[in-house]
Amino acid sequence: MSVMVSPFDAHRDRTSEKYTAYPADVLPMFVAEMDSVPAEPIRDALVRAVTNGDTGYVGHTRVLPEVFADFAGRRWGWEVDPDLVRTTTDVSVAAVEVLRRVIAPGDQVVVMPPVYPPFWDYVREAGGTVTEVPLLPPAGDPDPYDTTAGWRMDLDGIAAALAAGARTVLLCNPHNPLGLVHARESLVALARLAAAWDAVVVSDEIHAPLTHADAVFTPFLTCGPEAVEHGVALTSASKAWNLAGTKCALMVGASDRARGWFDGLPVEVVERTGILGYTASVAAFRDGEPWLASLLAELAANRRVLAEELGTALPGAGYRQPQASYLAWLDLRALPWGDEPARLLVDRAKVALSNGRDFGRQGTGHARLNFGCSEETLREGLARLSAAR
Repeated sequence: MSVMVSPFDAHRDRTSEKYTAYPADVLPMFVAEMDSVPAEPIRDALVRAVTNGDTGYVGHTRVLPEVFADFAGRRWGWEVDPDLVRTTTDVSVAAVEVLRRVIAPGDQVVVMPPVYPPFWDYVREAGGTVTEVPLLPPAGDPDPYDTTAGWRMDLDGIAAALAAGARTVLLCNPHNPLGLVHARESLVALARLAAAWDAVVVSDEIHAPLTHADAVFTPFLTCGPEAVEHGVALTSASKAWNLAGTKCALMVGASDRARGWFDGLPVEVVERTGILGYTASVAAFRDGEPWLASLLAELAANRRVLAEELGTALPGAGYRQPQASYLAWLDLRALPWGDEPARLLVDRAKVALSNGRDFGRQGTGHARLNFGCSEETLREGLARLSAAR
């Protein structure tokens, strides 16, 4: 049984941004939300909570930290200390609040475009200034059967930024919009740079459970003593199990230093965790892996469809299969759609994609396509884009 539904069916019942931002005749393939049905354990847990009236303020329990620690151990061999896990509403809030603990006003924070657009906003909201150190692209023309593994961090550029005064690196791993799973050796090198400059690495790992079978995700906090002392990880069940609206994320540390940062958080940062998000997250990390396996199989099939069909549908378009998640980074500069093709294609193709420029200057002429949908939907999207040439 497929975990995906038709977006046109979803339009009739759902009120989230994905299904209300555009008219019903536009295929929504932009925001990182899937056309999925809920995993049964999560659905049952939420129904039970609502039926029982368990919809108040979140309680002070260790259940989610312990369940996540078990999941991280099974999935990645990561030994998480539940006492060094805190919750809050979402990874966006987690990023801002952790940055507020580790930077002073005006401090430089390294980001690596093309990257998730709110990263710039996180830094500004926390009182910092952004220093861009773009990722290094693979050499040669993109082969759709390659993965994004050829992309890599510019470690020399990060070292130069730290030497110039930056004291924090905001890492995205797996990296949105590329679906790049950073290699362990790169993460170890980053941790050593952080130690050399007494910097902090804040690692957004929300897409980690969506890592595909041909890649290996490495949690930053497992990358040696330097990472333990200088790192914080942020994660959530929201991306892998499509739970963004339930509002729960985790901040994970591995050192007394991190404990100090967490203990310095305003009480309300934790208190604002959504109780339904907490409930759903416990169910996801404890009982949601069979559903996740089915999802990953469908996403892998869609990833292959893009590799096989994109060249025919859009000759000249560039694409490498993501190593994680359901987001495809499309290089559309060879097509006659200008610097911001997503803006044009909403009207011309009736397909909504994410605008590449929002991910940084490196996104000029690019767009991000969400293939967290049925294969039928994906093929319809490709047909519409092809007809718009």
